[in-house]
Amino acid sequence: MRWLAGVFALCMALSGLVRAEVAEVYDFDTRAEEQRYQQLISELRCPKCQNQNIADSNAPISKDMRDEVYRMMQGGSSNDEIVGALVDRFGEFVQYKPPVDNRTILLWAFPAIATIGGFLIVVGVVWRARGRDEEPPLSSEDRARAEQILASNGDKTERP
Repeated sequence: MRWLAGVFALCMALSGLVRAEVAEVYDFDTRAEEQRYQQLISELRCPKCQNQNIADSNAPISKDMRDEVYRMMQGGSSNDEIVGALVDRFGEFVQYKPPVDNRTILLWAFPAIATIGGFLIVVGVVWRARGRDEEPPLSSEDRARAEQILASNGDKTERP
């Protein structure tokens, strides 16, 4: 029975080390507002995690960003105003889909350029391969020389 009391004491001592995560609860007037909030936080990237949206990230900066989105929504800001404020504060990196402008045109055009370039390379390789399959005809001089070589090799192989 003493060991049971020891295990209980150990569990009580270690329970102070356990940290419970409290889920954020935001009050929305309508289901549409909640969906708008969920859409916004899923489209914004965590500056610390870099490849996670702020909806999925547990980083403190993501919590601050979620709080800011909620606060601005309650203040009547539009989606563009909310995203604009977060971009101004954290940089364009927080957007998964940066706007098309002079600085990002290559980013948006690169998939099309790469696809067209790859297609042209494949066409060039196939075209060259087809051209190599066709052998040019032998000239009469080359044909006579080949017949002479074959005739002289035939004489050598027939002798014991």
